[in-house]
This record gives sequence, structure tokens and C-alpha cells, in this order.
Amino acid sequence: MNKSLIVALCVVAAGCTTRGQVNPDVMQIATAPLTCTSKSQCDVWWARAHTWVTTHSRYEVATSTDTLIQTAGPDGGKRDLSFEMTKTPNNDGTSTIGFAAHCDSSLGCKPNPWEAGADFKAFVRSSSAGATTSGQSAGSAGSGGQSTTSPTGEPVSQ
Repeated sequence: MNKSLIVALCVVAAGCTTRGQVNPDVMQIATAPLTCTSKSQCDVWWARAHTWVTTHSRYEVATSTDTLIQTAGPDGGKRDLSFEMTKTPNNDGTSTIGFAAHCDSSLGCKPNPWEAGADFKAFVRSSSAGATTSGQSAGSAGSGGQSTTSPTGEPVSQ
């Protein structure tokens, strides 16, 4: 087999990336807006957001309201992610759920904030709250010590 075919197979079959790069499929999921279209859908999605945070965060939930879910942390120098989810009403009657992940380590975060965001959004959108993506890989390279959210509430690279 030639070298380029092996690389292509690796990318297609296993989503192989080099250290510090994010799989384009993960990036697409992580950056896609999470917009619910009705009150009942928003209520279900917000409940799923709370479930995801309580099952994926190493920090306790510090704040939980109708518009904000926030964990404690991040602790100094730790790679564990702390999370902040927001629910913001839009002018058209929909609401957008924002996701932010932070750690406080110059070595990067575990899990990777992009993969955590993709996993979060896939879980919230899922028809069964028990479904998650394989986006949380503890061995993935993360961003170092800073917020991974844009002003719109979507993750950004560092």
C-alpha cells in the first residue's frame, strides 16, 4: 500500500489526528448552534444539559437555574474541565443553549474541550438521554488553560 492511501484510510476509518488537532467531524458538531424551537423542546434539552454536566464534570454543579448551569472550578493547574451552559431566548421564540469549557493547566485540558462540546451537543439533541458520542477521549490533546467559548457561546480554538 502506498503511504497516502494508508493515511487516507487512517483518517476515514479511525479519525486519526496529530497531537493538538481536532477531528473536523468533532469540530462541526461542537460549533453547530444548539437551538431549541419550542418551550417543551427547550425544557427537555435543558434537563439533558443538566444530566450531561452532572455525569461528565469532576466538579460539582455550583449554579443551576432556568438559564445557567455552572460547575465549580477550574482548580489551579488542574486539567479537569469546568463547565458553563447558558440558555438564551432569541427574538423568533427559539432559545440557544451555549456551552463553555475551561481548565487551568498549561498542559491542556482533559477531556479535550472541543470533544466535550461535541459530546454535550450530541447528547442534548439525542432522542434518548442515555446516548452519547465517543467524543470524550481522555488521551486527546486539549487547549491550554483558557476558556474555549466565543461571545456567541460556541467553542473556539486556543
